[in-house]
Amino acid sequence: MKARKPYFKLSDYILMAMISSMGIAVKVIIVPLAHIITGPLFIPGGVVAGGFYMAFLVLGASITQKRGTATIIALIQAVVVTITGTLGSHGAASLFTYTLPGIAVDLLYLILRHKACCTLCCFLGGIVANVTGSFAVNLAIFNLSTVPLLLSFCAAGLSGGLGGLIAYAIATNVRKLGILGKETRPTCAVPLPDLKTIAKSKGDENETK
Repeated sequence: MKARKPYFKLSDYILMAMISSMGIAVKVIIVPLAHIITGPLFIPGGVVAGGFYMAFLVLGASITQKRGTATIIALIQAVVVTITGTLGSHGAASLFTYTLPGIAVDLLYLILRHKACCTLCCFLGGIVANVTGSFAVNLAIFNLSTVPLLLSFCAAGLSGGLGGLIAYAIATNVRKLGILGKETRPTCAVPLPDLKTIAKSKGDENETK
């Protein structure tokens, strides 16, 4: 009998570890800058900055094209932040606040039957990751009132979607360069409409009106 090949290769684990560390490093730089914007609005700085470091969950899923990647990256970040106590650590609650967004991203792609393979699913992945992260932090720590909470969710969705688009662009360029081996174009099991197609259809509807 042939030995069953492992789902994740060694190169996948190395890649996920690298992406996890980059996400933590970016958070340390971006969150203090985000506080300048979010401070007057009485919402956490991570809500806006989260779109950029949550993008690494989508980036990992887009490069490996394997389910469970986002969860593993998030879990690595949770363990490292909990042990080291770096900026953004919530103590033991970090295991919850960091891991939940990764699980949410993998569940989204499982439901959509996608693997961070197109512009729209990366956009949605970024939104889900950052909104879930904002919800988890609010549940565990901040307990914001209704208005600041709604503002934080709106800001989280906007920055998360932008981060997802950035992740898709980076993953596409990485595949074109062939850094990780032979270039493979990801395929969508259930194709979603592209963002350009959606914008064009809305423009056509406005013209007909």
